[in-house]
Amino acid sequence: MTTFPLQIVSQEQKLISTEVDSVTIPTSEGEITVLYKHNPLFAKVETGEVVYRLGEQESRAVVSGGFVNIAPNGEVKIMVDSGVLDRDISLERAQQAIKEAQETMEKTQDQREMMMAEASLRQAMMEVKVAQKTKKAKI
Repeated sequence: MTTFPLQIVSQEQKLISTEVDSVTIPTSEGEITVLYKHNPLFAKVETGEVVYRLGEQESRAVVSGGFVNIAPNGEVKIMVDSGVLDRDISLERAQQAIKEAQETMEKTQDQREMMMAEASLRQAMMEVKVAQKTKKAKI
């Protein structure tokens, strides 16, 4: 199997730039797995888990909404609002974010604030899920 370049970039930072054998991405049309020489594609990324593999090593990232671009040259670039690599997930911080989001959702009447709290809740719950799966999280 031949590798291809993968970049995951959030608004705050470049999360990863590496070569991979495959990457699975949560899109608005469902999960897609990209392999070497995938057809060019531009798609909406949903909040979820990106799984990328090189050989026997499998790594994960939790991402919020954004876009993925698979270029004609094979490069895959995932651009998201926010994201965190599995090795950087803090279970304690994610659990605190869940608590804060739930409190905000109970108290607020503001539609925008409610949507932000819901997005934060989804992201934090996904981080907890990935942390429990990988056991690579900083606790």
